[in-house]
Amino acid sequence: MDSITQILLGGAVAAAIAPPGHRRAALLAGAALGTLPDLDVLPINLLTDDPVERMTWHRGVSHSLLVLPFVAWAVWAWCRGRGGRVAQAPRRWFWAIQLALLTHPLLDAFTVYGTQLLWPFAARPAMWSSVFIIDPLYTAWLLAGCVVAWLARGRALGTRVLVAGLALSSAYLGTSVLAKWQVERVAERSLAALNLQDAPRFSVPTPFNTLLWRVVAMTPEGFVEGEYSLVADRGPIRFREYRTDVGALAAVYDYPSVQRLAWFNRGFMKAERHDGQLVLSDLRMGAEPDYTFRFVVAEHDGEGWREVPARQLQWPWEAGRQLATLWQRIWTPGTVMEPDRRPDAAGAAATVGAAQ
Repeated sequence: MDSITQILLGGAVAAAIAPPGHRRAALLAGAALGTLPDLDVLPINLLTDDPVERMTWHRGVSHSLLVLPFVAWAVWAWCRGRGGRVAQAPRRWFWAIQLALLTHPLLDAFTVYGTQLLWPFAARPAMWSSVFIIDPLYTAWLLAGCVVAWLARGRALGTRVLVAGLALSSAYLGTSVLAKWQVERVAERSLAALNLQDAPRFSVPTPFNTLLWRVVAMTPEGFVEGEYSLVADRGPIRFREYRTDVGALAAVYDYPSVQRLAWFNRGFMKAERHDGQLVLSDLRMGAEPDYTFRFVVAEHDGEGWREVPARQLQWPWEAGRQLATLWQRIWTPGTVMEPDRRPDAAGAAATVGAAQ
């Protein structure tokens, strides 16, 4: 999740557990602990300039449920040894510090990016993908709880509001999981009508909401993409079909950077030629033809593909137009979101209808 949400979650958790008289200190300490795991980008950026490594090392050791409990214990022991508030209520502060840290990777796992909860084991990163990386309806309850708790100081009102904020934000996460389950049911039926019932797929909410969902399934030639609105849609999902450069992807699949990406994104990526270069796009973050993570991994020398140091590309996209279209699609049934026809879009797009 975004840093502001993680700061608020850490502060709310710590302040709800710490003694009421320590509430303001707990809000500040929890906020610091809540953002601590994401500071892994600082050493990562110092250790490597490879964009694939930077992407796939993030949310690794600093987000591991096998590492963070020991980090939390070390922080608690150091603070207790210095006296002060932690020494006055060591048990409550122990759990305040533990949970302020541990809730960070657990919340991150609800997004699609990929969180390595079991590092150093080579398990695929968790991507439960039931909330977008920024979701105001989740964050608002935490913000309200932290503001009221700060103003209430040690009064009982602060504890009640913090608990209510945490309960409501957690309930929102629960509704996102139920929404995803409903979308997955529709997706399963819709893909079965296309003989794609066994195709690898994922579903993810579109930006800032859990009402409109994007579903992608891989095919032998590429992938299909469609949207489903929990508000407006009642029938099957209508998918658009896109091709990928299957031959080029197969030719470079043994490259270390490609292997690393395939492990991290579970193979949900598109290969396309662009100015003599092979570009791999992570299909999980963005929508055709605009993606957050695109990497050049090879160049064509006239005879075949030659591995090159990975380089991240940033292709412009019209955020204002896209977000306006998304908002319209939430409330409008059918296929309002037409495939992009720009020259750099990969392959031809065709709309595939799923029978009831």
